[in-house]
Amino acid sequence: MSDLPDTDFTQRFLFDDRDARGEMVALERSYAEVLAKHDYPQPVQHLLGELMAAAALLVGTLKFDGLLVLQAQSQGPVPLLAIEYTSEHDIRGLARYEADQIKADAALADLMPGGHLVLTIIPVNGQRYQGTVELDGKDLSECFTNYFVMSQQVNTCISLAADGARARGLLVQQLPAEIHKDSEEREESWAHVKALANTVKVEELLGLDNETVLHRLYHEDAVRLFDIQPLRFRCSCSRERSANALVSLGEQDAKALVAECGGQVEIDCQFCNERYLFDASDVAQLFAGGGTEAPSETQH
Repeated sequence: MSDLPDTDFTQRFLFDDRDARGEMVALERSYAEVLAKHDYPQPVQHLLGELMAAAALLVGTLKFDGLLVLQAQSQGPVPLLAIEYTSEHDIRGLARYEADQIKADAALADLMPGGHLVLTIIPVNGQRYQGTVELDGKDLSECFTNYFVMSQQVNTCISLAADGARARGLLVQQLPAEIHKDSEEREESWAHVKALANTVKVEELLGLDNETVLHRLYHEDAVRLFDIQPLRFRCSCSRERSANALVSLGEQDAKALVAECGGQVEIDCQFCNERYLFDASDVAQLFAGGGTEAPSETQH
């Protein structure tokens, strides 16, 4: 971890007198790492930061050991945003875009028309899960709020913000009835939590610490803020994984590919731009059972 562990984290909070919980996420170094790998236009930077924050908040609502893959897909100028977040709190992300079609003031509907969200959970043990919903909001905050209400059937309110330097997110969610078991009281209590959450401003999310944001929103409520859970940017690519991709082609096709590429195959990681190079001797060693620790140069 870095010497500054408090710039990238999630932090949960709980309402003592209401059936509701919440979580906040802050991303700076990990967001900067993702943006440093590609020259994204500003609207894409903002969308990618918001999706990173959303992925971190989603993981906080799930209990699993493995990998969460969150994608926003469309046929528009931004056909893909992809975030991967592990249960070890490692995050990475990328975007694909058509630069000449992106305007500086473009909204979500302009960038990703007719889009949809794809959520995939790949557990270490157990069955893979995948769900798809439409991008049916004016922004990603509204889209994810709708996702929880429609797909998870859990009353939830999400606010997301990103400015190219920081990405932040706030989630409040209704819990099963324990404090307010009367349906009318329960509905009124949740309406209170949601209404105040909806008043949070982008400037507050991006510019204030969690304690201050929560005090401004819920200073009349008893709210407990728990310890932070650090997260970090980390790419899962490796020379070994790239070698396995070559092995999966079969020996004949792998050797043919090396020949077609002028004697050296280059496998690039789309997330971090790391380059793994394999020549004919490397490929021969792979299929001879020599492993993947070949002497070819790995370039950044």
